[in-house]
Amino acid sequence: MRFADRADAGRQLAARLQHLRGQRVVVLGLPRGGVPVAFEVARALGAPLDVIVVRKLGMPFQPELGMGAIGEDGVRVLNQKIIQWGGISADELAAVEARERRELERRASRYRRGRSRQPLGGCVAVVVDDGIATGSTARAACQLARAQGAARVVLAVPVAPPGWQARMGHDADELVCVQTPRSFSAIGQFYADFAQTTDDEVTACLERAATPVSLAGPAAAPVPVPGPGAAPVGDPPDWDEDVEVSAGAVRLAGQLAVPDQASGIVVFAHGSGSSRHSPRNRYVAAVLNQAALGTLLFDLLTPDEEAYRANVFDIGLLARRLTGATRWLRVQPAIAGLPVGYFGASTGAAAALWAAAEPGSGIAAVVSRGGRPDLASPRLGSVRAPTLLIVGGHDDVVLGLNRQAQAGLRCENDLAVVPGATHLFEEPGTLTAAAELARDWFARYLVPSPHSATGHGGPDPPRRRTG
Repeated sequence: MRFADRADAGRQLAARLQHLRGQRVVVLGLPRGGVPVAFEVARALGAPLDVIVVRKLGMPFQPELGMGAIGEDGVRVLNQKIIQWGGISADELAAVEARERRELERRASRYRRGRSRQPLGGCVAVVVDDGIATGSTARAACQLARAQGAARVVLAVPVAPPGWQARMGHDADELVCVQTPRSFSAIGQFYADFAQTTDDEVTACLERAATPVSLAGPAAAPVPVPGPGAAPVGDPPDWDEDVEVSAGAVRLAGQLAVPDQASGIVVFAHGSGSSRHSPRNRYVAAVLNQAALGTLLFDLLTPDEEAYRANVFDIGLLARRLTGATRWLRVQPAIAGLPVGYFGASTGAAAALWAAAEPGSGIAAVVSRGGRPDLASPRLGSVRAPTLLIVGGHDDVVLGLNRQAQAGLRCENDLAVVPGATHLFEEPGTLTAAAELARDWFARYLVPSPHSATGHGGPDPPRRRTG
């Protein structure tokens, strides 16, 4: 039996997925052919549709052999056995990743056209392709969906060869397939129309499926718990509202939460591909709120600016937005005079350190989670705020970059390694550990003082710590 086309395949596949209706589902199509199939699935389930852009990290001397894969928001999955077998150095790995990430960003920008990536924290991610041949791309997509915070991963395809489940290992929690024919040579033989899907068709599917309200938007619960291992948090703070942040000539959407008797305010700088709705940052913010620390999460770029991907990696621009948001925060009547700290993730950590290094910034403390402080290397020696670098113990390359960057800091600083954590801290208990480290650091240094109230000067730098 053949499918008429990918839309027909998607409708038949959707009939096998009806048990997911009513759950928090995000449907992820593999570009390009998987997206038209995923469109029908998303429509049938009433779920948001997104692409999951995957790039294989091929061995430098044998590109067809994958040593890992990367996705958006800095996510990567590595095969340490292959890396060790090939004797791949950190520099060689970084070079391959940089090349593939440029192509990944180009494709993601073309497909989304300025739309933000659907957050997966705590959701069921349904990864969809138009069929399975070797399964390597689908496996990488499932791994990346889990690394991006999905609580459960379902791999769904219209057609696959017999025994395909064994190839998937444990990368998906559930496998769904319409047909597994005995005679299988190529996916296209099971479609009457298997014409190549174009980039414009992918974009059209995403635009048609676009939903006005994100699962992690302002109407969602104040703080979603991003997957297993994250401890629950208590009641929301006394003052929690959507705000419009003035940062120079632009106005940026934000969320300001201030507990009663707050001792300070922490401004969040999210990483590339993320936003103020980042489920991980919102979880950390809730932990800080429970410790009587206020939080401001805001979008560093306008929607038009996000469409130009180079802005996402313009650390100077992001730092200026942080500086502008801090000025705005310090003139709000109810919280004026409270000390301000920065919490940065991924590239946002570089922006936080860059902004904290500005003369007279008056920033009381900085915390980086899975950050790239090396991207702020020209400014590291000028940072005066006590700085904590938090890195996952299994985030090998980023851990090395943080150690190098720590050597450039002249302020009091520490490096905390969370055992077992990878880049996004999705492993059980690791995000909670990172949030508690941040809470304790800010509680120690965000103490009201004349310096933090005026925004001039800043605390005298204590002796440097190492760890």
